[in-house]
Amino acid sequence: MQLEVGAVVEGKVTGITKFGAFVELPGGKTGMVHISEVAPTYVKEIRDFVTENQTVKVKILSIGEDGKVSLSMKKAMDPAPGRRRAVSPGRPGGFEWHNSRSEPASFEDMMSKFKQASDEKMSDLKRSMDGKHGGFSRRGSRG
Repeated sequence: MQLEVGAVVEGKVTGITKFGAFVELPGGKTGMVHISEVAPTYVKEIRDFVTENQTVKVKILSIGEDGKVSLSMKKAMDPAPGRRRAVSPGRPGGFEWHNSRSEPASFEDMMSKFKQASDEKMSDLKRSMDGKHGGFSRRGSRG
């Protein structure tokens, strides 16, 4: 299959780094999705959005002289100009966080997962703050 800039294709995530994900495209060519092109929101940890061997839809942004293919997952989600798309409640831009499912999750399931993730993040934050002085020095506060 001939790859063209602007085409939207499906591929399989073959590798994940801190700066992006490598996707095997039709025809055996590999491209990279930079972390800034994974989702329409800020992505701190790419593994929160994609997993290895996951099938993803990507838009081809550029093909370099050296054959490097630059991809975008978030632009593959964009609707055609002038058309609005229905957004799934609870998922910004209708983005599927992990593996896509055939049936939508219930509100209670989404809230439960959100609460669990939030609790884990708060626990990690508290653990990282243990042993620190809360960001200020106590010297000079004697009166």
